[in-house]
Amino acid sequence: MIFAHDTETALGFAAALVNTAGAKELLPDIAALDALVRAWEWSGDRTGDEAELRAVRALRPRIRRFWEADEDRLVQIVNELLREAKAVPQLVKHDSWDYHIHATPPSAPLATRMAVEAAMALVDVVRNKELGRLRICAYPGCGNVVVDLTKNRSKRFCDGGCGNRAAVSAYRARKAELAEKDRRRSAARSRLRKKRLSARKRP
Repeated sequence: MIFAHDTETALGFAAALVNTAGAKELLPDIAALDALVRAWEWSGDRTGDEAELRAVRALRPRIRRFWEADEDRLVQIVNELLREAKAVPQLVKHDSWDYHIHATPPSAPLATRMAVEAAMALVDVVRNKELGRLRICAYPGCGNVVVDLTKNRSKRFCDGGCGNRAAVSAYRARKAELAEKDRRRSAARSRLRKKRLSARKRP
């Protein structure tokens, strides 16, 4: 584990949230937000209305800047988010989670809690000089963000299926390369046979 469990979870959620704003809107309605909240086990109060959905959507470009800013600018962004929310870190324990840090009360708006959780996670990333683990998906034309939590820093693709697409593309490229090599060998053998036949026909 590179960071504490709650930090890694918060980073994963931040990436997942940002990636809902891709070419296709993945938070089209309240039901989609409900599903996202359940999948990532968010605790605390909810309003479950359109205003909450709009606030979460509006948060996405601010969080995306984590992947685009240099260290100094990122620190400014993180500090802005924490100041806006009047964040006060506290150790808490709830549901199946052991003690971890929350910096907002459970009654705070959902988007505020999401912003602060992401900002608190980035505090650890900056302090540990691990900004290189925040990347853009390497698949051509994707643009999704990636959090690389592997020990050998090997994660290149987002969780939206680009790894599989890259593997399929690589497989097809290898097949095409092998087919081209076979074609060249066949052509070479054919030329060799023609030369031999031509040599036999000479007086």
